[in-house]
Amino acid sequence: MDDFSPAQAGAAPPLGKPLAGKTVAVVHAAWHSCGSYQVNVSQIAAYRALGARVVSVAMMDALGPAAPEGARWDAYLNASRNIGANRSYYSGAPTSALLSPVFFAKSYWRLIHGDQASWLIEIARRSPLPEEFDRESIDLIHANHFFTMPFVEKLKQGRRTPVILETQDIQARQFVLRNQGGFFIPPHAGYSDMLRVELDWMRRADLCTHLNEEEYRDFRSLLPEASHALIYPAVPDVPRSVGAQIVIVASDNYANYKSLRWFLTEVVPKAGGAKVSIYGNIDEGLKKRDPELYDAHARLFMGRVDNIALVYKRAGCVLLPTVEGHGLSIKAVEALACGAPIIATPLAFRGMQIDPATLGNVCVAHDATEFAQFWRRAQARSDRGDTPGALSDTRMLYDRAFSLDAYARALAGALETLQTRA
Repeated sequence: MDDFSPAQAGAAPPLGKPLAGKTVAVVHAAWHSCGSYQVNVSQIAAYRALGARVVSVAMMDALGPAAPEGARWDAYLNASRNIGANRSYYSGAPTSALLSPVFFAKSYWRLIHGDQASWLIEIARRSPLPEEFDRESIDLIHANHFFTMPFVEKLKQGRRTPVILETQDIQARQFVLRNQGGFFIPPHAGYSDMLRVELDWMRRADLCTHLNEEEYRDFRSLLPEASHALIYPAVPDVPRSVGAQIVIVASDNYANYKSLRWFLTEVVPKAGGAKVSIYGNIDEGLKKRDPELYDAHARLFMGRVDNIALVYKRAGCVLLPTVEGHGLSIKAVEALACGAPIIATPLAFRGMQIDPATLGNVCVAHDATEFAQFWRRAQARSDRGDTPGALSDTRMLYDRAFSLDAYARALAGALETLQTRA
């Protein structure tokens, strides 16, 4: 087993253009407006920085009309114009798959019992080769999430193209968490069943890369025969904060919903009228899951914005009331990048090899009362018109560990280990 961690990145050779003349396919779910999409954007930018021509291959994770037709594809296309690839391809399983008894038995029947791992694998199996993709000569495939691997094998077209698989957390954990917010028929699929599917498909990659310390440690234990690399994701830079607004940024997923619910029910009543503006489509998730709670706090929600960078630019403080979730938090890294003071629970910094208490502009709150106390102090600074300084501990941490340059250098080091094994 060969391993690579960020500690080795400092010994990496100068960035250069080691992939000049090569074509890299970045394969990913057709998601947008979320942390995974930002990871994909950064992957593409990093490979281009290393000299590669990069093609994006987006796979829809649900049945639908032929790609890229239909409402879900329209939403994805509108939100992914900044993806940065030299060319983009699209694929997805057709709705007609439901007519197949094999698909029904292997996928839909398992889905209604909560087995999202098997469902996504069967979706990938039935996603066709994108139109004109057979004209591409691919030198490297960087796949995201285990469930794209059946689709990746189709894209390889029988060639011995090396595959890097970026796990983005143990997905079986995410499925179990997501199942808490849905209705499924007993017997319910368990963590171990879905993990078994995940590990089986991970074994087919030449190198597994992990974006946080927790999953790196766990996957090395679960798959000791595989090669692993810990590479923190590059999160797109955001403007330095120069405002005084107190903000929360959150997309609609179940972990964010549970965290925001804790914030609204436990922290807000103790905050003494401190203000906050909540950005992102989490408002839609709260409306759906808890309409009464949303109605009581509707004035706090600003909704989804097209340019989240402007939110961070106006921020004087970023709140991270995280009480649920696995894997590294992309919105936490965005908060680091803007350099503003941060008030956070310890879980907000999960998966990072850092002690947030050592960062001078971070207040770590261990309960709702402490969180509200720090928030009231932030409100007093905001009322005085205080704005963040030009340089801060969190911004320096971002530059060192989560910038595009740091990611490209770490990726170049991992590629060297892959080439050595070839």
